[in-house]
Amino acid sequence: MHQSTKELIKKYGIKFTKSLGQNFLVDDHIIKRIADSSDLCQDDLVIEVGSGIGNLTVELARRAGHVIAVEIDRHLVDAFMENIRGIDNITFVNEDILKADLRSIITGCGFNYKNIRLAGNLPYYITTPVIMHFLENGPKVQSMCVMIQKEVADRITAKPGNKNYGALTVAVQFFAEAARLFNVPPHCFIPQPGVDSTVISIKVRECPPVELLGRDCFFKVVKAAFGQRRKTLLNALSNSSFLNLDKEQCKEILAKAGIDEKERGENLSIEQFATLSNAISLQTEK
Repeated sequence: MHQSTKELIKKYGIKFTKSLGQNFLVDDHIIKRIADSSDLCQDDLVIEVGSGIGNLTVELARRAGHVIAVEIDRHLVDAFMENIRGIDNITFVNEDILKADLRSIITGCGFNYKNIRLAGNLPYYITTPVIMHFLENGPKVQSMCVMIQKEVADRITAKPGNKNYGALTVAVQFFAEAARLFNVPPHCFIPQPGVDSTVISIKVRECPPVELLGRDCFFKVVKAAFGQRRKTLLNALSNSSFLNLDKEQCKEILAKAGIDEKERGENLSIEQFATLSNAISLQTEK
């Protein structure tokens, strides 16, 4: 841990809040590596989630045009402000990232950006909600470079047939291309978490990789397929309350989609899920 972090923690009597998943990244090499991996330039506006006392914020601000640092814990504000003293391209927001009016905050910061990028050491308890928020309905971001729990990174980047492949994998893959960058061991944090962490890159797609007759139907099919992942697709789909299809209808749909009714959802590619979803859309339109 570098001295400035020790001093700030002691000076402001910072207590770590377990319910907020607070694990401060204090390894300078890793901090700079995340900032470098974010691939920033002076035209970029960065939204940092969970800025803590600002160690990563400072490195992001050196590379980007402007940083909006969002931190929910009001007890960290004074330490953060001291850490970023003299840096004029940071806007600090003491709010919940999932409730903050980021569009207004972006407009208010007055920076003329070309791209918006997401960065940060995501609090583990809100990792999936934050990622999906920005993919589905948050401000349009071009990319994310975030540190998350290794287990979640395994799920996001899994391939069909892998035990980690699931609804989250397909959802992220629909909106973006995700890749693992590097792992971060527990000793790089204070306090040390009980799990390993992974930095991942998520590059948001301009358009989905598949054509759908109905997006809602697609995500219902994915949810149904993984809701009972050990069941065959025939049973998982026909038992699903999301789809309201009986077993005979599901047999017919699977046959039209060219998918074995004994197959399991964990083995389907996103293209196969799209084919299946479109077959269901056509069936229900009759």
